[in-house]
Amino acid sequence: MAINSPPQSGTSKAEPIQVHDGQIMLIDQRKIPETLEYFDATALDDMCFAIKEMVVRGAPAIGAAGALGLACEARRLALQATSRHQFYNDLEAANAALQSTRPTAVNLSWDTNLVFGLAQKLRDTDLTLVHIAQKLFDCARSILEGYVTNCRLIGEYGAELVGEKASILTHCNAGALATCGWGTALGVIRAAHLRGCQLTVFVDETRPRQQGSRLTAWELLVDGIEPTLITDTMAGYLMSQRKVDLIVTGADRIAVNGDTANKIGTYTLAVLAQAHSIPMYIAAPLSTIDPALRTGEAIPIEQRDASEVTIINGKKICPPGIKVLNPAFDVTPNRLITAIITEAGILRAPYEESIGQALASRTL
Repeated sequence: MAINSPPQSGTSKAEPIQVHDGQIMLIDQRKIPETLEYFDATALDDMCFAIKEMVVRGAPAIGAAGALGLACEARRLALQATSRHQFYNDLEAANAALQSTRPTAVNLSWDTNLVFGLAQKLRDTDLTLVHIAQKLFDCARSILEGYVTNCRLIGEYGAELVGEKASILTHCNAGALATCGWGTALGVIRAAHLRGCQLTVFVDETRPRQQGSRLTAWELLVDGIEPTLITDTMAGYLMSQRKVDLIVTGADRIAVNGDTANKIGTYTLAVLAQAHSIPMYIAAPLSTIDPALRTGEAIPIEQRDASEVTIINGKKICPPGIKVLNPAFDVTPNRLITAIITEAGILRAPYEESIGQALASRTL
């Protein structure tokens, strides 16, 4: 359900998830940059739609939105369930429905499982279902707030890798819109900008959904950082002309060996970066690392509808009936990644060791 104005004044233009009086309001990222509209995703079906259709997108934002969606559904179920058994069965079904919407981003399953796991721990307590649902909502809110805190740390660590005068290339959108209000890759750029670095920022348009030209360019302009937009196929030319000092992108899932899934086209940039001796950095919270995946070969790659490729602004741009391949992500092998920037610090090869240590420190 869409509305045309924010639920309250004074909120950040790039704050993608806002919670007010039990409602979950999402910036409708399909409408940027033409208009700033909000989408009411309080109901489970509306949240599933919002995640699937990319009203909300970006691994951390998807995770936090999914967690809030599950918590809101728990509130509804707590008032309607005829038994504790029914409440938990329906909540499990809601968790599965949310996780099926975007299979590649591990944050979605990670964060919804945190909420559902808490529900399971509270199952045999004396708490009423209403009290359990409130605790789940508090958990989901803490997930949202935690992403902002962690992304600020990522930005500070990453800014150490940026020179006083630097030219940065980024792909897709790993900014406030994707990460609950600050950014991973754009968090690094923001932090470097705030430190006074003189930055030139090249933004890939990021076909086929143009998250770079629509979202990243918009965010940077809002922050007073002037971007230069390029088509995806121009990146190699810029590197050959020595116009790129470093590349920084986000991630949707990272295996424990450092292999990284991100928006389609990231692997291409990594290959070009290696050919031109340019550092390739991945900026992502530790929750993007999937401890169950040893390598990137096991990362599921979402296949999206052909219309994203064949139609632009409502107009078909190719012959009728043409076959289309539309993977949403690709996997960059760890050998092409210079470092992974996390809230625990900068992780370097061998990634099995550095990632293992970072994950272990999080659980202490």
